[in-house]
Amino acid sequence: MGVHVVGLSHHTTPLPIRERVTLDGPELHEALHALHGAGAAEVVIFSTCNRTEIYARDDADDAAAGAAHAFLRARGGLSEEDAGRFVYTRSDDAAARHLFRVVSGIDSLVLGEPQIQGQVRSAYESAASQNGRERTAGPILSRLFETALSVGGRVRAETRLGAGAASVPSAAVALARKIFGSLQGRSTVIVGAGEMGELTLQCLLDEGVSGVVVANRTAQRAENLVARLGGEAATFERLPELLRTASIVACATAAPHHVISADMVARAFREGRKEPMLLLDIALPRDVEPGAGSIDGVFLYDVDDLQQVVDSTLAQRRGEIDRADAIIGHGVSEFMTWYRGRSVVPVIQALRGHAEQLRQAELERALRSAHLDPQTAAAVDVLTKQLLNKILHAPTTRLREAAKDGREGEVAEAARYLFGLDEMGGQD
Repeated sequence: MGVHVVGLSHHTTPLPIRERVTLDGPELHEALHALHGAGAAEVVIFSTCNRTEIYARDDADDAAAGAAHAFLRARGGLSEEDAGRFVYTRSDDAAARHLFRVVSGIDSLVLGEPQIQGQVRSAYESAASQNGRERTAGPILSRLFETALSVGGRVRAETRLGAGAASVPSAAVALARKIFGSLQGRSTVIVGAGEMGELTLQCLLDEGVSGVVVANRTAQRAENLVARLGGEAATFERLPELLRTASIVACATAAPHHVISADMVARAFREGRKEPMLLLDIALPRDVEPGAGSIDGVFLYDVDDLQQVVDSTLAQRRGEIDRADAIIGHGVSEFMTWYRGRSVVPVIQALRGHAEQLRQAELERALRSAHLDPQTAAAVDVLTKQLLNKILHAPTTRLREAAKDGREGEVAEAARYLFGLDEMGGQD
């Protein structure tokens, strides 16, 4: 019996291969049940753009790990050599430690990533509630994931692993908060509708900005973005007008030249703008002419400024890893104690069942030959039960203690041999 994680991630595998392996929606549910029927007693699949990992439990051999490995190899179209390079397998306490580090954000592309805990929770809930189909997360993986989520919560509450802004868009938002305090209701213009513009817009929307306008060189791309996230689409022709009113202007185009000149910004103030303007230039090459930053009322930050914030945050977070690992180690120990304890339960049940059968047989024989009255027979029954419990107390305790320190296999085997459980057909 074992618990395994078989997967690939941004640490081991290039993006094009990770994209081929990623699972979502109906494909994810089909994969859960395919693996459940191919040797895995329990399965949870965690799949994002940065990793696809299959957590599986098998009963007696490594069937689950083998099935998971074969599944990832086939889905990714991997040769045996590539599968050996990209796909990793960890078992039991190493698998638990891996999951606990993932859910804590230590294993993330951005150290301390806050979204990872919700993603792990969703993966577990998908396997635990199959909408009418048999659930693929049973008691052991449920305990593993519930412990993982608890450990992740402790890491976030008791360390600063998730504190501060650790990406350029989040750093931009942190600077905006320093200048304006709350961003609730602040009018915002996003210049550029690409990936970085979208990330920045999402971060700002999370802070409650309003009156969002997405300005792009071509209107169609801006319209596509606002259709998904909300706001108004515009082209660059409206920038002079938008600069007169927007509190926050975040620029993230791929243009090879300045999109906002110092003169455009100065004109906005000459034409009546009174409020300060925050210009966040997260483009390379820069979108905003540097001279704009010297205009009164303008706060201009470029990608180098923001990257310094990110670097400082990540340095602080790296300093928290040891504290997080101590919490994770405690969680692994707690889970493995419970997990190993389960493995000796069948032996204890077999031992007690076998002993009870012997007691009952000997008691009936004695009662038939001794012709005891009912009161005396009841007393003998109680006496033999008490005697049996006293005899079995020590081996039961030793088995549980062995499970706690990882010797459950050898001690259980010894118990089977000494008490003849296998010869007597003991049930385990």
